[in-house]
Amino acid sequence: MKLKPFKIGKYTIEKPIIQGGMGVGISWDQLAGSVSKEGGLGVISSVGTGNYANRKYSDKVLKDNRPSEANNFYSAKALKVIFENAREICGDKPLACNVLYASVGYDQIVKDACEAGADIIITGAGLPLTMPEATKEYPDVALVPIVSTAKAMRILCRRWQKTHNRLPDAVIVEGPLSGGHQGFKYDECFLPENQLEEILPAVVEEAKNWGDIPVIAAGGIWDHDDIAKMIELGASAVQMGTRFIGTKECDASDNFKKVILDAKEEDIVLLKSPVGYPARGVKTNLQKMIEEHTAPKIACVSNCVSPCHRGVEAKQVGYCIADRLSDAYDGKLDTGLFFTGSNGYRLNEIITVKELMDKLMEGEN
Repeated sequence: MKLKPFKIGKYTIEKPIIQGGMGVGISWDQLAGSVSKEGGLGVISSVGTGNYANRKYSDKVLKDNRPSEANNFYSAKALKVIFENAREICGDKPLACNVLYASVGYDQIVKDACEAGADIIITGAGLPLTMPEATKEYPDVALVPIVSTAKAMRILCRRWQKTHNRLPDAVIVEGPLSGGHQGFKYDECFLPENQLEEILPAVVEEAKNWGDIPVIAAGGIWDHDDIAKMIELGASAVQMGTRFIGTKECDASDNFKKVILDAKEEDIVLLKSPVGYPARGVKTNLQKMIEEHTAPKIACVSNCVSPCHRGVEAKQVGYCIADRLSDAYDGKLDTGLFFTGSNGYRLNEIITVKELMDKLMEGEN
């Protein structure tokens, strides 16, 4: 199948491939800028940008060597620098920012992303009913919520239309094989009716009720054939995260990439998370430490996500997600939390973004 360009709002994406937003520090300037340069849509993650600030230009906002409080964990200054660096790579091609709806200070982070130069905002980890309010001063910025069901899309479109006379510029429908946080409860992730190929057509039909809203398929997509299958089911494009971990430009540490490259299929599991949704990642020494009650102390320095209730949920699941994702970014094998999609075990090489995009567009060679 010849893959075609598509539009999100006023922005044309040359190749129907969106790189998933991966934090902390997995998709920042180098990866996102390179994907957009090659004609896909690069996505900068807003999560944990304070870590970028601390490592790149030593902002003194630390407590126990962690970004202190949400306004430092989500650093507006660092996000701006990340966008500037990405723009040096991709020029004026479309560039997006992923902002978790569960983030403490969500509306402000969205505004910071718009100020930094995001053309498109993508939001999941909750149904982003306030997304139009956060972007009302930036009418040219396209809005792309992530949904898991046609019902969720219907609820969101009704609310947006009623409160802001606005509809999404595109929607991402994400199945339960994706990396990181899921849109289903633990047991629901395994039900046949919740798999991507089952929920995608229903979301495509719902999108038709609201006009010409492009639908983007995500979760467990690996190669050209998977992309073609999703487009045949009605998607305009796909979002892929895990395969981009296996690129030279991916902002993750070499140790992070090695964890994914070394993972076997049985190592990739659904994990409990302080965010309140199950999350998919690699079972490593961290999970062993949690089970043995020897995991690092939970202090809630960063106050990163509202569902955690300032460390209450972190103590329930046994770890602080901000600290453990930051450790993974730093390549700390013993205490890092390494998210990946269900196909992470299939990664077996590190190639350039250009090589990967060519493979995805034309098929493996």
